[in-house]
Amino acid sequence: MQNAPVLIRDIAGMRAFMQERKKSAFVPTMGALHAGHLSLLQRAAELAGAGKGEGVVAASIFVNPLQFGAGEDFNEYPRGLEADLEKMHGLADVVFAPTEREMYPARQRFGISLPPMAGELEGRFRPGFFEGVAAAVCKLLNIVPADFAVFGAKDYQQARVICGMARDLNFRTTIEIAPTVRESDGLALSSRNAYLSAAERAEAPRMHSELREAAAAIRKGTDFADACARGELVLRENGWEMDYFEARDAEDLSAPARGKAAVILAAGKLGKARLIDNVEIDRTDGD
Repeated sequence: MQNAPVLIRDIAGMRAFMQERKKSAFVPTMGALHAGHLSLLQRAAELAGAGKGEGVVAASIFVNPLQFGAGEDFNEYPRGLEADLEKMHGLADVVFAPTEREMYPARQRFGISLPPMAGELEGRFRPGFFEGVAAAVCKLLNIVPADFAVFGAKDYQQARVICGMARDLNFRTTIEIAPTVRESDGLALSSRNAYLSAAERAEAPRMHSELREAAAAIRKGTDFADACARGELVLRENGWEMDYFEARDAEDLSAPARGKAAVILAAGKLGKARLIDNVEIDRTDGD
């Protein structure tokens, strides 16, 4: 892998670059890179065999307007292409950074039909979000035909939607979900953490702490709904504007059941920052 990644801004150029690659892995991002993104690139290098000189690691930087709703932070979302490229030195071989016009030269009229799962949780509070994500991911995986694409587990529902879409539509790309990267106090890394004030940053790890508390209570036999209600109440009492704090089936995000893998997902605003997180529960039938 070379030191500085090749920067490509157009679709034709990106396709031409990837055409002759024997093995490849791809990390789609919206930029404002942090250590979590860099861990995805490191996993991509492992999958592509880049350390052995066998393959190529590709990344994209594109703030996708289709996944932002009215009143959301599309215009304020942190951007800094030069800084992002600097962080990818030695980690990515090529970076696709298209303009909005390049990706959407005309109004996007066609999209992906999504299952009911996409209308729950994030989909309930951000209508159209997953439709926008699905359209962008589908386009990117057609433009960057990699063997693997790596996404983070912090966006759990998004990962389930993308994995299902890739499976049902027979994408040539294998989807890999990499673990969430956290600060030492448990806060999941996110580009939106930059919105937090000092006091809010001190409070922010409470979401992960309450998710872990709820998961522990459920493992010991507490009812799913009761454990989640308690966690949400604690967060509200500490200044969070909560959208949801819910336990779901780990695979299809339906209602959870004892004896099956489950996940607890939460989303809420702390000041200007809307944060999401999750904790998986491998067993829910007691210790």
